[in-house]
Amino acid sequence: MKKLDWYILRKFLSTFVFTMLTFTVIAVVIDTSEKADDFVKSGLSSWEIVTHYFVGFVPFIMAMIFPLFGFIACIYFSSKMAGQSEFVAILASGVRYPRMLRPYMIGAVVLSLVYWLGSQYWVPKANEIRTNFQATYIDRNSSYNGDPYRSNNFYLRVNANTYVGLKYYDTARKIASSFFLSKVKNDKIYDNLRAETMKWDTAKKDWLLSGVVEHTNEGLIESARLIPTMHINLNVQPEELRRDDYLKDKLTSPQLKKFIRMEEVRGTEGLSTYKVERYHRDASPFSVIILTMIGAVIATRKVRGGSGLNLAIGLVMAAVFVIMDKFSVTFATKGNFSPMLAAWTPNIIFSIVAGILYWRAPK
Repeated sequence: MKKLDWYILRKFLSTFVFTMLTFTVIAVVIDTSEKADDFVKSGLSSWEIVTHYFVGFVPFIMAMIFPLFGFIACIYFSSKMAGQSEFVAILASGVRYPRMLRPYMIGAVVLSLVYWLGSQYWVPKANEIRTNFQATYIDRNSSYNGDPYRSNNFYLRVNANTYVGLKYYDTARKIASSFFLSKVKNDKIYDNLRAETMKWDTAKKDWLLSGVVEHTNEGLIESARLIPTMHINLNVQPEELRRDDYLKDKLTSPQLKKFIRMEEVRGTEGLSTYKVERYHRDASPFSVIILTMIGAVIATRKVRGGSGLNLAIGLVMAAVFVIMDKFSVTFATKGNFSPMLAAWTPNIIFSIVAGILYWRAPK
């Protein structure tokens, strides 16, 4: 690391921090104005709102546009240096163009590692604080509640040959009605069990069934029996029978991977959203490096329009990146697009763009 490296790196990181704090303050002000009525209705003090909501909201908003912070910061300070002909002097002194870009890449790698660690572990913990407040004090006041029965019906596969279903599950009392269990062998149901109610037994840590009717079918022999009550171990905990719209945001990456594997074994559908989130947490930190490269190649060139033109170009490219990312995620969650490709497609395309810009840059 030479003086030139420290000079550029210090400008890069300081501009990044300033840009991030500025945008975060603006986002907090806007969010506060939008949710002012909900904050008042919650009955919480100002300090409680800060600790129960904004402590989680600030890391969330930072993580959401973290790559764009680096991109904008890179273009901003590099354009000012280019306007003062600093890069012309650096290249004229004999410094090769790839060597001049080295501090940019070092800064991008450092920021990428911080972002990767944050998205894997820290941000999900912050999202848990934010989403719990959102679900408790904001969503309940919303005029749109969606399908009132969607969260009360569950159908899942417990193991390789056992399927269960239940309706009208009460998450507070941990009671369900209209329970059924079917065991399958050779594509035929040989054991079917139905119960009027199912309740979680906190003492035995299993489920208590009441009003049970069990039908068994072994070839030509069919039998049925009535059982007043019985205990059954479904390998399903009460907290798993709770649909959470914010679950993917609250799980750390190890927890998210474990959840996806478990739900795949159970035959759960609609896991594309969780898979996209899993791959997105690895792809987004890499986008910091790509966008920094693009920003450096664009902004280190001295143009007649000055820094304003470079900033305009940067904002347009940032908007294209965000739109492309949203489109790919939508195609994965609503269509048949691969979740991994959905997370990495913007990076792949913009890597090609970065390569072309670097190849055409005057050196």
